[in-house]
Amino acid sequence: MNKFSSKDIIKNLLKASLAGAALLALSFTGASAAPSIPCGTAKLIVPWGAGGGTDVIFRQMVEKVNKSGAKPQLQVVNVGGQGGNKGAKQASKAKPDGCTLFAIHQSAITSYFTGRIDITWDAFETISMVTSTPSIIGANVNTPYNNISELVAAAKKAPGSITAGGTFGSTSQFVFLLLVDATGVKFKHVSYDGTKQRMTALLADNIKLGEINLAAAIKFIKAGKLKALGVTNDARLDQIPDIKTAEEQGAKVIFAVERGVVAPKGTSPEIVKHYAKMFEGAAMDKDFKAAMHKKGILINYKGPEDYKKHFQATYDYWKPIAKQVGVYKRKD
Repeated sequence: MNKFSSKDIIKNLLKASLAGAALLALSFTGASAAPSIPCGTAKLIVPWGAGGGTDVIFRQMVEKVNKSGAKPQLQVVNVGGQGGNKGAKQASKAKPDGCTLFAIHQSAITSYFTGRIDITWDAFETISMVTSTPSIIGANVNTPYNNISELVAAAKKAPGSITAGGTFGSTSQFVFLLLVDATGVKFKHVSYDGTKQRMTALLADNIKLGEINLAAAIKFIKAGKLKALGVTNDARLDQIPDIKTAEEQGAKVIFAVERGVVAPKGTSPEIVKHYAKMFEGAAMDKDFKAAMHKKGILINYKGPEDYKKHFQATYDYWKPIAKQVGVYKRKD
């Protein structure tokens, strides 16, 4: 019969513990089949400023990925300007070697439709869609309307006079175009380069309406400093259950900002799969999911092929709407 000293037992337990931790990290990052990526730290370009919705989501996700021991490590790099298009152009021109990733949402489609940029989502390799953030039709607290039904009635009485803030050509404007398409009303669109600027203008009564989200606006809504007229989800949000959906109010608008990660065109399938596994692990992490839920952000993970199909379907669905409301500027 073998005899082990207390030191041997402790040593063996430590080895087992380390092996288990390594296995856990391996399953999270997919490091066992890690392709050759020529950088110790890859940059994830976020094409908006620090503190905005996309920045907040991906900083938390990157922190989760890096703590898992991912290789390469990731670093968020903010490249703001031009309503997200400056960062998109930079990312699209990067080497397809796995050292540059890009945080994307449907503004890649709307900016292309409106002629603000000559590339769209298919200039990249899709990796992972991770979150969906339903929009809220927000209003300054001094406005006379308290819901979408009252807003539509007011807009019909004074077509094109109610100011609606959103980044021109981006999703924050497009949600109002969907409302226009659904109800036949018209708004006066005012462009701001990001969520923070739009929120500031809305709070200051420089605009009457603005596309907002729960993460940025919940404290103002609950403090009575902003009105939430309706949500564009297919169900009410747990955090503000008294606010009806747009559809409940007769406006069939289902919309969410769907954020994900892509890579420059030509990035190898092996690198794409490596990062997809990494982001899937982070998206499914219970602490990350809980943090997102508090902000009214839904986890909606899709892998590379499903994300590609989803982007194409969104493009095809929105194209005739963009033409119908008169913002489509392409020559096809």
